[in-house]
Amino acid sequence: MSNSLVSIQIIPKTEKNEDVIPYVDHAISLIEKSGLKYEVHPLETTIEGELSTIFGLIEKMNEVMVEKGCSNVISQIKVLYQPSGASMDDLTSKYRT
Repeated sequence: MSNSLVSIQIIPKTEKNEDVIPYVDHAISLIEKSGLKYEVHPLETTIEGELSTIFGLIEKMNEVMVEKGCSNVISQIKVLYQPSGASMDDLTSKYRT
């Protein structure tokens, strides 16, 4: 079982104040390509996995945003680190029908 849940909201700053949704979509595609379990929510995306793996992914997401022309990136993250195991399903099962 994975030891962490990390929720991230990535906010890229574009040079010409362009619409950032295509950048956010690209960041989410990087999460998808990682093979980690994730869920997209309206204001953030939650990723399930090993903490060091997720932090490496977040670093890559920020680097790619800059490579795509962003002058900077704000990444707001929330972390649940639980060595005994953490899963989205365990935390939310009572709310799912």
